[in-house]
Amino acid sequence: MLGIYHISRKQRAGGFTLLEMMIVIVVIMILASIAVPAYQRHVIEAREAVLRANLNTLNNVIQQYTLDKQKAPQSLDDLKSAGYLHDIPVDPMTQLANWETEPEDSNNAADPQEPGIARVHSASTGNALDGTAYNTW
Repeated sequence: MLGIYHISRKQRAGGFTLLEMMIVIVVIMILASIAVPAYQRHVIEAREAVLRANLNTLNNVIQQYTLDKQKAPQSLDDLKSAGYLHDIPVDPMTQLANWETEPEDSNNAADPQEPGIARVHSASTGNALDGTAYNTW
């Protein structure tokens, strides 16, 4: 007689025990706690790279416009309407095209009667991974 407590391998092989499931869940949670912060850091680094590229593009286009037209643009829309840009780039930190403009010094302006935009900065109030404020870039 085999007894009441004997369970064949075919009957037992159908699933996992609660302990096995708990171990797997704990391992997944540990891996996720390592991966998520690294992923978030990479996302921020990518946004910062896009911000630097957009700032560089906008500031170069402002300089080109100023040299070509012998006066600085009065707004970023002037760059678009003059054909220097198809669209005003989006600030990746604010998700809007809401750049802060820095006016020209009227003493050094190409047209002292009508000083325009010298350069742009991010409108974000956040800080970069290196600790500097985005709006100072």
